[in-house]
Amino acid sequence: MAEIGDILFSLGLIAFGLSVGYVYRNYSAGKAKSEDEINDLRKKLQASAILFVNPIAFGGAIWALDLGDLRILSLPFLGAFAIILGGLLAYVAAKLLGLDRSQTGVYVVCGSFTNIGSIGSLVTFMTLGESAVAMMPFYKLFETFIYYGIGFPYAKSMSASVTEDDGLAVRIWNVVTDRFVAVAMASIFGGLALNLMGVQRPGFYPTLIRFLIPLSTLLLLSSIGMAMRFGRMRGYLREAAVISAIKFILVPTSVYLLGSFIGLGSVDGGLPLKVAVTLASMPVAFTAIVPPTLYGLDVDLANTNWFVTTMLLLVVVPVLSLGL
Repeated sequence: MAEIGDILFSLGLIAFGLSVGYVYRNYSAGKAKSEDEINDLRKKLQASAILFVNPIAFGGAIWALDLGDLRILSLPFLGAFAIILGGLLAYVAAKLLGLDRSQTGVYVVCGSFTNIGSIGSLVTFMTLGESAVAMMPFYKLFETFIYYGIGFPYAKSMSASVTEDDGLAVRIWNVVTDRFVAVAMASIFGGLALNLMGVQRPGFYPTLIRFLIPLSTLLLLSSIGMAMRFGRMRGYLREAAVISAIKFILVPTSVYLLGSFIGLGSVDGGLPLKVAVTLASMPVAFTAIVPPTLYGLDVDLANTNWFVTTMLLLVVVPVLSLGL
């Protein structure tokens, strides 16, 4: 169960990381750097997190995951449903809005990737209490698998390096040989293998993970802060409004209907259903800005979707508090 201090630390780290990147680019050393140098630094920070820090942390967490607890088995599937549905709805919206290939890749990722962790934890705690926070890890059980197994490969397939003329075999090869995807999936299946074989995880690993996850967050957010250009967001407000409707109306409503259908409303006073709806109502995850940077997609569109949906929490949180 997450403590309030841990949640506040996470929010503070988010603000600090974004501020460091933004200040570096606009007010200090960033003024002396060319655009190419800044982009190169951003990619190095992101690669360090995804290729080195995250695999150790995520693989280790999966290593110790309790795979035998089936009491709230529906929550992981509801979480997966929400993530996938958001991406599918965003794909349809991208076609209706006439977005190009690069923008469609960004839109699908933004519709899918959701800030379940740091912000989701805080909102769940504020609106539903500690018992609800304890259910969050079950809801996000499949999150990493979907992001790195589907989201990143899809974004890769929409990059300029994968042309429309490439055959299916070539496109699949470009995806499966991508180093970011390969390393992430190797860490996931490596952790699962150690778990299923019953290998005992070293006692120091929880402490290591508590260090690595904030480090990864800081690296990723600093790189994102370097890419934020508030002036360029005006051109994407229509797209951000549609993504907001998907994230805050369509996906949560669908999760509520499905959760009610399978009977979660009658479990523990409906708490699991409330947790699922709350977490399904969270904004675009900052992780959604990573694939556009790595694969040369429309970073400004990703930034706008992330920023607008995050700011709309000022409206969403009071509504959740009253409605739940």
